[in-house]
Amino acid sequence: METKKFKTYSLTEMKDKYIGEIGTTNRDEYEYELRMDVLGKMIKSARQERHLTQEELGKLIGVQKAQISKLESSANSATIDTILKVFKALKAEINFNVKLEDNFVKLI
Repeated sequence: METKKFKTYSLTEMKDKYIGEIGTTNRDEYEYELRMDVLGKMIKSARQERHLTQEELGKLIGVQKAQISKLESSANSATIDTILKVFKALKAEINFNVKLEDNFVKLI
């Protein structure tokens, strides 16, 4: 009995094929959304580690519980100022890296 061999693909190959290659609009949008989703999950995790409810965190930074919920589900509509306020209220350090061509600019 013959065994059928399946071709395997890397995640990058699948993204290239179904989303678009790096540098295309679709791929850039996908990668951005993914990063914002991860950022939202990090905020939620830090909040839970500090034993705060969404309402309590909201009060610390002057927003409603609904805004914290929205931020945790995806941070793509949040301003950098809001994100910085959230992490400051959580007593968590956050670093941004900005890449200009081949040089990184680090914002702390």
